[in-house]
Amino acid sequence: MRSTFTDRLAGFSSAPFDRGNLALHVGDDPEVVASNRALVAKEFPRLAFMSQVHGNTVVQVGANTAAPEADALITTTKALSLVVLVADCIPLLLWDESESVIAAVHVGRRGLANEVALKTITAMRSLTDSKILAVMGPSICGSCYEVDEGTYNEVTRQIPESAAQTKSGTLALDLPRGLQVQLAAVGVEIENKAACTLEDERYFSYRRVRVTGRQAGIITL
Repeated sequence: MRSTFTDRLAGFSSAPFDRGNLALHVGDDPEVVASNRALVAKEFPRLAFMSQVHGNTVVQVGANTAAPEADALITTTKALSLVVLVADCIPLLLWDESESVIAAVHVGRRGLANEVALKTITAMRSLTDSKILAVMGPSICGSCYEVDEGTYNEVTRQIPESAAQTKSGTLALDLPRGLQVQLAAVGVEIENKAACTLEDERYFSYRRVRVTGRQAGIITL
């Protein structure tokens, strides 16, 4: 198993997508995005993408599967690189100790509330008896992710541990903390590659600039 979390530093895109944008849906030049993806494919060949919709659909894919509408991909296929694209949401990567199954999961506030990560773990456990391991990549932190009262109540009602405040004292959500608690409840320990995408300009952030690129979490067997 190999995995990585990309940033915005390596690539060919021009502002506001500079430089390492990997997403086709944000308005960047498709040919330039293809060149950026080719850079990544040197280390992670056979990239498998999904059309992310902030839901909780989990899809098992193989070498020839077209990009599905989903927020989690699972595979048992060797040398197939699963990709999750983000610009503040959590890129979650999962694998089992025997390295027979992997997953890439897009976890935003709706995905957290709709338990997309838990659905993915359930699907993985139907394919392996080995321990599931996890790592989350850079995402927006609880001190920066300000939300309105309705959104705050909707998420914290289900995951109280996600409650947070901004530095100015307004309502916020701590998605990484909420995800850690959610996964711990089903026996999965998660490593947090702690970096706030809003604060750290090495990363794309939708909250910082609405028209921007996407970095990725990538995992392969």
